[in-house]
Amino acid sequence: MFDFLKSKKITEKEEPAKSKMFFLRLRAKIARTRQNLTENIASLFIGKKAIDETLLHELETYLISADLGVTTTKAIITDLTAKLKRKELNDAETLQTTLRSMLCDILLPCSKPLVIDKTNHPYVILIVGVNGAGKTTTIGKLAKYLQQQGNKVMFAAGDTFRAAAVQQLISWGEDNDVQVVAQATGADSAAVIYDALQSAIARKIDVLIADTAGRLHTQSNLMEELKKIKRTIQKIIPNAPHEVLLILDATIGQNALNQAREFNQAVGVTGICLTKLDGTAKGGIIFSIAKELQLPIRFIGIGEQIDDLQPFVAKDFVTALFAD
Repeated sequence: MFDFLKSKKITEKEEPAKSKMFFLRLRAKIARTRQNLTENIASLFIGKKAIDETLLHELETYLISADLGVTTTKAIITDLTAKLKRKELNDAETLQTTLRSMLCDILLPCSKPLVIDKTNHPYVILIVGVNGAGKTTTIGKLAKYLQQQGNKVMFAAGDTFRAAAVQQLISWGEDNDVQVVAQATGADSAAVIYDALQSAIARKIDVLIADTAGRLHTQSNLMEELKKIKRTIQKIIPNAPHEVLLILDATIGQNALNQAREFNQAVGVTGICLTKLDGTAKGGIIFSIAKELQLPIRFIGIGEQIDDLQPFVAKDFVTALFAD
């Protein structure tokens, strides 16, 4: 009993420290976005004593250049202009505080962690996205995250177009003690995932993560293939896949929004993972995605380490953007 309490006490002490370490890492990793957005905005107010519509126009330019997008930016500026007319923005500090609050309000409805429903056995996660977005790497990191929650995970190597993708997934499986169901290059992707699902059921797997080949959102024939994969899965489990996780590359900015629209229309995206936030100044796209699509943002990727895939927390992200 004593050992249990001691172990629990240590865990409770370590958790805040772990959270603080991740926050500091998050702040460092999104430095380019922070510079492009909040630091540039802060420079607007140097030597400014009053807030006026001219300054708001300059702010609008900065927000668009930070990849918040025209629609999201105009909504923000419209609200700020209304507050200015009501004399609610008296100085630079008030404006920055208000802007920070507005940005957080945009993200909060989309800050929804992935919850594995234990009544679904297995819980099926279908991974989709374009080439180069980081799908396979994200799968490996996601498996580790789910294992830490006590889940038994299996991979379905549904990207049968690239031999390298299958080998990469097998490598992740070996590193994380995850079984991988795969077939030869060129095999039917839907058939691979169908076999994997049957195996997952037989082995009482908690979560099946199904990879798919990268495809451009404009390739209608390949988008139809995704629909076929969904139908195939539903032959075994009618309400699956339980999660269609779209992997988006933050470095492509506004094009990520177009991808999300097309994939959502084709296969009904239920969650988004935004990768490569550590290598771009275009992280402002996250606000555009949240504002215009209102899809749950499950995870963000901020590096190559196994724990650099983290559940998205809106307040932490905005705080990291504005932190000194």
